[in-house]
Amino acid sequence: MSLAQAQCQACTADATKVSEGELSELLREIPHWNIEERDEHKELERVYLFKNFSHALAFTNAVGTIAEEVDHHPALLTEWGKVTVTWWSHKLRGLHRNDFIMAARTDLLAANAEGRK
Repeated sequence: MSLAQAQCQACTADATKVSEGELSELLREIPHWNIEERDEHKELERVYLFKNFSHALAFTNAVGTIAEEVDHHPALLTEWGKVTVTWWSHKLRGLHRNDFIMAARTDLLAANAEGRK
């Protein structure tokens, strides 16, 4: 089963973060995402390019919709022609498998998004 098809699990403050071994394995499934270290925790981040602000905003709203469906929310920065999406598990202060699932789903949205560069 691909990451995009996997189901997110309820994530509590005592859930297990992704291990270093799991991290490299999961990153193979979402090769365009980067690991960023912020405030002493890891986050997944990717920048998507669009032809204009309208297309970028439509994509931002689509990501917001899938986030609401599973009650797991990314940081979204929408600019003219660009959207930066950052996933991490706030309760864990780090990465959970859910973040990789949502990153894969975000990639699927982007593949079908209008106005991609």
